[in-house]
Amino acid sequence: MRKYETVFISDPDLQDQTRLELFDKVRNIITKEKGILLNFDDWGNKKMAYGIRKKLRGHYVCATYGGTGDLVKELERNFRLSDDILKFMTILISNDVTLESLEKEVAEAEEAAKLAEEAVAERAKATAERVAADEEAKAKEAAKEEVKDTATSEETEEAE
Repeated sequence: MRKYETVFISDPDLQDQTRLELFDKVRNIITKEKGILLNFDDWGNKKMAYGIRKKLRGHYVCATYGGTGDLVKELERNFRLSDDILKFMTILISNDVTLESLEKEVAEAEEAAKLAEEAVAERAKATAERVAADEEAKAKEAAKEEVKDTATSEETEEAE
């Protein structure tokens, strides 16, 4: 088994539903050909260095997976048949990879994603607490100012 990375550029004018169906088709090909999808990274719309089929922008996606040469042939065959794919490139990352090492890599990636998600949640909670504390401090300060203004206006009335 080998580890591959395929970057493909899809038509930027595709509707979201059509794009998701295309992505699902790629994932299904990988699983059908007994491959293991390690990472499916959607890079979004980007400007291309040169126009392809009169398009100056493209929707970039990077898929990292483990599989055999037959998997790559089938994936690239489907890319060639699809009008939605403007360009693609597959590179060999590692020549000899075991199924266990790929599964371990997937588990580590999932764990890292969970940790990152927890860190984002903690930062959001801390930010929310900080904003609430700032609002409370502003409310107290406004109340003090109001009391001072009331006292000052009462003194002014008494002086008259």
